[in-house]
Amino acid sequence: MEPKKKIVLIADDDMDYLFQLKMKVESIGFEVIEADSQKEAEKVIERVKPDLAIFDLMMENEDSGFILSYKMKRRYPDVPIIIATAVTSETGISFDGADEGASRWIKADLFLEKGMRTDQLQREINKLLKL
Repeated sequence: MEPKKKIVLIADDDMDYLFQLKMKVESIGFEVIEADSQKEAEKVIERVKPDLAIFDLMMENEDSGFILSYKMKRRYPDVPIIIATAVTSETGISFDGADEGASRWIKADLFLEKGMRTDQLQREINKLLKL
C-alpha cells in the first residue's frame, strides 16, 4: 500500500499562477487543494488540515496572505506556511529579514518570490516538512 501523500493548500487569485504552482507541487509528489481567494481558503481551513500551505500575499485584500496565515496558525499551529509574493519585485519591499516585532504578527514561516523554480520550491517544502 502506497503511503498517503501530504496535502498542500495553495491560495492565489491569479488563476494562471495557481495552475502553474499546483502543477509544480503535484510534480514533486504532493496532493494539492486549491483556493482562488482568501474567502475560499478560509472555507478550506475550516474543514481540512493541510500539511503545508502556500498563500499569495495580495488577493481580495492587500494583506490576505497575512490574514490567512494568522487564521491557519490559530487553528493549526504546527502547519508550516509559505507566502509566495511578487511584492518585492514590484515594490522593493522585502519580508526576508522581518524584525522581531513583525515576526510576532506575521505568522508565515517563509517568504518566497513568485516564479521560483520547482527544485527550489521542493527544497523549501522538504525543509519545512522535515522530509
